[in-house]
Parts: sequence; C-alpha cells; structure tokens
Amino acid sequence: MTTLTLPRVRGAAERAFYTGMALAILAAVFLGFARSFFLRAWYPEPRLAPETFFYLHGVVFTAWFVLLVVQASLVGLGRTDVHRRLGTAGALLAVAMVAMGTAGALIAARRPGGFVGIDVPPLRFLAIPLFDMVLFGLMVGIAVARRRDPQTHKRLMLVASVAIITAAVARWPFAFMKAGPPAFLGITDLFLVPLVIWDLATRRRLHPATLWAGLALLASQPLRLWVSGTAGWMAFARWATGLGG
Repeated sequence: MTTLTLPRVRGAAERAFYTGMALAILAAVFLGFARSFFLRAWYPEPRLAPETFFYLHGVVFTAWFVLLVVQASLVGLGRTDVHRRLGTAGALLAVAMVAMGTAGALIAARRPGGFVGIDVPPLRFLAIPLFDMVLFGLMVGIAVARRRDPQTHKRLMLVASVAIITAAVARWPFAFMKAGPPAFLGITDLFLVPLVIWDLATRRRLHPATLWAGLALLASQPLRLWVSGTAGWMAFARWATGLGG
C-alpha cells in the first residue's frame, strides 16, 4: 500500500506546485499592470499607453497567463485530454504574443516619452522586451516539440512564462524598482528559485530543462544590458523603430 500511495502523494504535490507557480506568475503580472490595465477604472489618472493597440496587447498576454493556470489545473484534475486540445490554441497564442510583443516594444520605444512607467532611455530599454520575445518564442517552440515529454514540457513552459514577466515586475509600485533593470531583472530571476528547489527536493539534481532554460534566461540578462549600451545596438534600435514611423 505504501508503494502505491507514495507516487500518488508525489503526483499531487507536483500538480499543486505547478498550479501554485502559475498563480504566482499571474499575480505578479496583475500587480504590475493593475493601475494601467486591470483596475484602470479605479485609478482615474494612471499612466496609460496612448495607443489602442495596447488594449489588445494586454488581452492577448493576459490570456497566456490565465491559460497557464488553466492548463496546470486541468492536469491536476486529470483532464489531460482537454489540456492537449487547449495546447494547440496555446501554441497559436504564443505566436501571436511574439508578434504583438515585438510590435508593442517598437511602438513604445519610438514614443517621445518611451516606455510607460520605465525611467530608462527607450532605445536602450528596447533590448529587454526584444530579448524576452526571442527567449519566450524559443522556449515555447521547444516545449511544443517536446510535448510528449511532460517533465521537460512543463518546465519549459514555466520558464518561458517567467521570462516575459519582467515588464510587469518593472512596474510594481515599490520604491526599490527605481533601481532600474538590476532590480526588476533580479526579482524576475527569483521566480526560478522554487523550480530549482523543487527539482533538488524531488530529483536530487536539476532537470536538464530547468538547467538550460534557466541558464539561458540568466545569461541573457547581463548580455542584453551590455548590448543595449553599444553603438551597434543603438543603430539597430533606431533602424527598427523607424520601420513603422
């Protein structure tokens, strides 16, 4: 009986872990965009993006984080059949997010005031969302390709979602966010810690997906900060933002 019960307990704990992580990521996004998007009716003078495009952008990206919670919950409920059907919609949604995220970053970077709520020169800050889109698209693409390997698939989806919460974390209403990219990139990284602890507690080592996806995210952060200060990047950013001007 013990040998039968133990896998069930571990399975329940795993489902609770991934559902909890999905909820934590959704909460981080809600906190960052509460005043300017989710609760804007209660805040008469928030700093809003002036372009109508960002309403659709917000809906599409919110749909991803809600879907992340739903998908984790469906696995917890044993409805893997529905989970797989929604996975197709999720893959299409991810493609739309990469396109809209890239377009939104370029729109914001060409504004005279730059990114709403971000006190960083817009052409330099542009490196952060563009790198996010590359990482997100790459990780989700590999996760879809490895969908028959649940342990790899779920880790890649989780890290991909962490990779794109930086924009929300950067807008958390806390004074220490004034420190700029080191603060909000560092806090984003903290969302990887529970996954590392989970792997070490359940596997005694990091799963390869956790290791390589996590390292890719961590390595990209100093890289993008360095790249954003180079003459080459500034030339590229001016060219890219001028495409739709």
